[in-house]
Amino acid sequence: MAKVLLVDTNFSSGPIYQALLRGGHEVHVVGGNPHDCLAKAASSYWQLDYSDTAALAALIDTQGFDFIVPGCTDRSYVSCVMAGRGQFPGIDSPHAAEVINHKARFRQMAEHLGLPVPRVFTDADAAQGSPLIVKPVDAFSGKGISVIREYSDRAAAIAVEHARSISPSGECLLEEYVEGQLYSHSAFITGQRVIEDFLVREDGSANPFVVDTSHVLHDAPLLRQILRQCIETLSSGLGLVDGLVHTQFIATKDGIRLIEVTRRCPGDLYSQLIELSTGFRYAEAYAQPFLGQPVSTRAIGQSRPVLRHTITVPTAQNLTHVSFRRPLAIERWVPLGLVGDRLQASPACRIAVIFCTEPDPEALDDLYQCTLRRELYTVVDGYPGQA
Repeated sequence: MAKVLLVDTNFSSGPIYQALLRGGHEVHVVGGNPHDCLAKAASSYWQLDYSDTAALAALIDTQGFDFIVPGCTDRSYVSCVMAGRGQFPGIDSPHAAEVINHKARFRQMAEHLGLPVPRVFTDADAAQGSPLIVKPVDAFSGKGISVIREYSDRAAAIAVEHARSISPSGECLLEEYVEGQLYSHSAFITGQRVIEDFLVREDGSANPFVVDTSHVLHDAPLLRQILRQCIETLSSGLGLVDGLVHTQFIATKDGIRLIEVTRRCPGDLYSQLIELSTGFRYAEAYAQPFLGQPVSTRAIGQSRPVLRHTITVPTAQNLTHVSFRRPLAIERWVPLGLVGDRLQASPACRIAVIFCTEPDPEALDDLYQCTLRRELYTVVDGYPGQA
């Protein structure tokens, strides 16, 4: 039995925690919010802001952890790189982590390796005449992003100021706005080669820059082949260690564009979407390289049509209840909000994550489109007088 520190207490890291427990390990968790899921549920919780890497390193040293495992936030992975100081398996070099987690540096590396990414503009003037997206270089979950479809100096200045205000480093990225369908590609690599991977369609119904609706693609072999080649090229170019490489990309009529790559486990219980849809033990496979173990490519069961949806609201309101407008086979309901809560607009607040099943792909597509139209349910506000 090993003594393991999971660096995250968010609900999305719950499956990782459970996988570590099933492995027979003594599992500790660390995070700054004592009201988080794992802070309340874990038997060994350390209240510490893990972005303070000096404090995290001191905890690791004094407690003598055998292994550390990043959770489902980019900050968690970066903190493990810095506080781990090269002492633990499954964690990339500081250089590789910096390139992957900094949007502008990732674009530069991708272009150097010949990988397809959106065109980057050096300044707003260079982007005139092109649809433009402005985003912080080091923020995630749709925060700080603006789209300029018709360029003006004022619109560009406002977007840049907004992105910089959200960015921890005060930097932003200006690039072409790519029209197309958003997907994710979750690949497990060994020796910088893909040994197992999954494709997922992703959409945002409440906020166009925040994924809240998704399902696994069980075909698309050509798309899978292209992504595998991209990930193996990137892995070789950066010397990535074995483990998960998770990529978001946009498919257009002219090909694909890589949007961002992460090495931490995706949030909103993405791991459970893969497990429910395919039978592959995603959370367990994610944790294994951090324990010095090879990724297990376990037999995948028969595919199932499963929808993952995060219930959120596009504008602020209060929560009385959620009223569904059609019959629904809910396999899992993970509650995140309470009656009476003041709900902020997506992505600042979540009500629940639900997993729904359908008997066949055609029925799943009908449910998916209904969800994207925001016709599946109504979030009822029975306390409109509350400020």
